[in-house]
Amino acid sequence: MAPFRAAFTPVRSALVRSFHSTPAAFIAKGDSIPSVPLQESSPADKISVADLVSKVKKAVIVGVPAAFSPSCSSSHIPSYLKAGEEAKKKGIEEVIVVSVNDVFVMKAWKENLTSASDKIRFLADPQGKFTGEIDMLFDASGLLGNQRSKRYALVVEDGKVSSIHLEEDPTQVTVSGADKGEFFNLR
Repeated sequence: MAPFRAAFTPVRSALVRSFHSTPAAFIAKGDSIPSVPLQESSPADKISVADLVSKVKKAVIVGVPAAFSPSCSSSHIPSYLKAGEEAKKKGIEEVIVVSVNDVFVMKAWKENLTSASDKIRFLADPQGKFTGEIDMLFDASGLLGNQRSKRYALVVEDGKVSSIHLEEDPTQVTVSGADKGEFFNLR
């Protein structure tokens, strides 16, 4: 009987971990960014998005479903790279890309997309804790193997969310790209 019961221990643990006493709350206009440690260049390099946005007047947090995916690599993040100078003119001091990926993938993706002069930060949310706190996770297990981030852009001013640009379809970039969002007015 003990081996049979032991076989279900991982399942039981997963079920227990999936039930929370308080549900995640979708981030709303006026909310503060949660203080959850993410990783920047190595697992030991912990950084909080809340700390980053508290140091600047205006920032954009960009959530992507998967590093190196076609939409993320060919249009979504390149739109922010192209908007660099225009973003500064609009007062945006920090652009932060967050994905439910490991830090090594995020570091390689940054090196693949950016040059030394680009000031965009790429942060890994390996367990999806930050993304879950703002209720931006979706089940991508059929395609990407686990839960992933919805595609979004949050404009943060003085540490508070001032606008939310959430894609209905995470494979598309219709409202969250720098060339699409009203926060840049680049159209």
